[in-house]
Amino acid sequence: MEKTEKKPAAAKPELLNRELSWLAFNRRVLQEAQNPQVPLLERLKFMAIFSSNLDEYFKVRVATLRRLVKLKKKTRAKLGEDPTEQLKNLLDEVGRQQEEFGDTFRNGLLPALREQHIHLVSEHDLSEEQRNWVQQYFEQHVQDLLSPVILDENLHHLFLKDQTVYLTFYLTEPTSTGKKKKHTDDQRVMVMEMPTKRHGSRFVQLPVVGDERFVMFLDDVVRCCAHTLFPKFEKVQVHAIKLSRDAELDIQEEVSGNLMAKIKSSLQKRETGYPARLLYDPAMPKEVLKAIMQKTGIGKEELVEGSRYHNFRDFFGFPDLGLTHLVYEPHPPLPHPTLPRTGKMIPAIALRDHLLNLPYQSFDYVTRFITEAAQDPQVSSISITLYRVSSKSEVAKALLKAVKHGKQVTVVVELKARFDEESNMYWAEKLQKAGANVIYGIPELKVHSKLLLITRAEEGQNRLYAYLSTGNFNEVTSSIYADHGLFTSDPRLTSEVGEVFRYFHDRQDKTGQFEHLLVAPFELRERLNALIDGEINRAKKGEDAYIILKLNALQDERMILKLYEASEAGVRIELLIRGISCLIPGRAGQSENISQRGIVDRYLEHARIYVFGNGGDEKLYVASSDWMARNLDRRVEVAFPILQPELRAEVRHLLDLQRQDNVKSRDWQNNFVGQEEAEAGRVRAQFDTYAYLKKLASRRRKPA
Repeated sequence: MEKTEKKPAAAKPELLNRELSWLAFNRRVLQEAQNPQVPLLERLKFMAIFSSNLDEYFKVRVATLRRLVKLKKKTRAKLGEDPTEQLKNLLDEVGRQQEEFGDTFRNGLLPALREQHIHLVSEHDLSEEQRNWVQQYFEQHVQDLLSPVILDENLHHLFLKDQTVYLTFYLTEPTSTGKKKKHTDDQRVMVMEMPTKRHGSRFVQLPVVGDERFVMFLDDVVRCCAHTLFPKFEKVQVHAIKLSRDAELDIQEEVSGNLMAKIKSSLQKRETGYPARLLYDPAMPKEVLKAIMQKTGIGKEELVEGSRYHNFRDFFGFPDLGLTHLVYEPHPPLPHPTLPRTGKMIPAIALRDHLLNLPYQSFDYVTRFITEAAQDPQVSSISITLYRVSSKSEVAKALLKAVKHGKQVTVVVELKARFDEESNMYWAEKLQKAGANVIYGIPELKVHSKLLLITRAEEGQNRLYAYLSTGNFNEVTSSIYADHGLFTSDPRLTSEVGEVFRYFHDRQDKTGQFEHLLVAPFELRERLNALIDGEINRAKKGEDAYIILKLNALQDERMILKLYEASEAGVRIELLIRGISCLIPGRAGQSENISQRGIVDRYLEHARIYVFGNGGDEKLYVASSDWMARNLDRRVEVAFPILQPELRAEVRHLLDLQRQDNVKSRDWQNNFVGQEEAEAGRVRAQFDTYAYLKKLASRRRKPA
């Protein structure tokens, strides 16, 4: 009897590590800081973004991995991937990126600034006249803001605030007084918080000399004048440190009990959370670093060698010095082609849908819509979801006006929106005190959808008006995040938005209630799988089949495996991923029909768009949800179709500009793509989007 050969087991599909994928995204940000074609002062802002991103990464992801490393060995084994190895790999990559970051600053940006007659000077670079000016400035504007703490036996514990720059002082060589000093008096270590907020800026502009402009770190102003603070010591060495703390909120995601109190408690813990990283100047004397570790309890594993300066996020506030040619040309918000530029919006929305493209068009249309509804005697109720609210929110103020005018206002506030909890809490409490019905999220879920629903009495019946968006109701981020929003009174959409808001009230499973919207956690995953299966079936029949996805993040393993399956069936898949992507494109036998690119440019790409070929009757959804497990299973998310053909064509055109970008588009390995096509014509999606929408505004469309 012949033996049948045993088939080798199929290779497990390959996925990219999430942490390394995120670091690859942040390196794309660093590439913008390195790019000489980016205006010089904008390159400094990309340095600030890179630094800010990395700070948050340490506070959340690195801190989480460190907690996992401390688990028992058996428990760690159940995680699937060794957190110890993950932590080592990502810290190695962080080290490489930080070295590149420092080199970019020292050998790229500083010389480029000097070429433009801008000098970022230290205490060593000053002329005698400048030194005298700095000394006078220090005495008048800085000295009274300083309060050093001595690290001696009387100090039992040193607490360092999160994300705050501190200066350390190492005092040696006391001045001679004719008396013999005790050894303990020969040296002192002191620590002082940098008074950046009280000073108003991290930078000081020195007087202009001819065409030359001079800027100084506030740190260096203190270094320059430190000897006047400690006249009894001949030698004063000043170095910088900064601590990042664990920012994960260890709370149960439930609303039983007082969730507001839990959040407030957790925010306080964040300030005192476990140290995730202590950045220090490598030139710092060992005695100083040892004293800091002793007084704070920070161990060697939290130490990360940094540079002379920390908190590069402060470069967001670097002075522009009036040099407009060193920043991006202004892109003032464009008037909308179909919405009224003044006056009432509701009549226009009653006639047709309107697509809002941020930040190219103004977010003011949203606040105008809410304000108009607040004052309209025919409007009875306003419902809204708030995920990230600005500290001076015009949206929240408009909602307060609505309450004042007697409207029934329902506000679903997400208290667990990381790093925005404080602002959200402030407005939640203010709205609740004013009389709004405030709902603090859903048990075990985050409310991440961006929805607004208005009920208006018309001809004896209630008519619903809605705004659905990929972006937050936040005036600040709306000027720098690229998002899409839809104003509509189409009952096919508004009635289902109403069903989402009913869920916030009755908490009943809404599976099967949505025909047009794709809503998580009910059917979003299942409906996406069905749409992918539809393309797989067409490909197997030899028909044209394709999927285009624009996402911030693609991490969910089941969805990635489904895309691999589609690729192997012959479905063409194009991915536009800004940040994390654990899918590896272009691999034979796995993903050869998948291509991936992403854009990092002037604005943060934030919109999510799903396109399915659907046999020529293309389906297009705009969404709040990335393809991550948390979005698909543990959040309230909404993907909405663009039903009006003209607007669907507009979204598709803007998406195609991104697909054709050959200036700012990079593949998953951070290589620029499409450059060979640039000879036939440069396509820079964000700038071409602005030009396209400007043309639409100039030939204002009439209502359908």
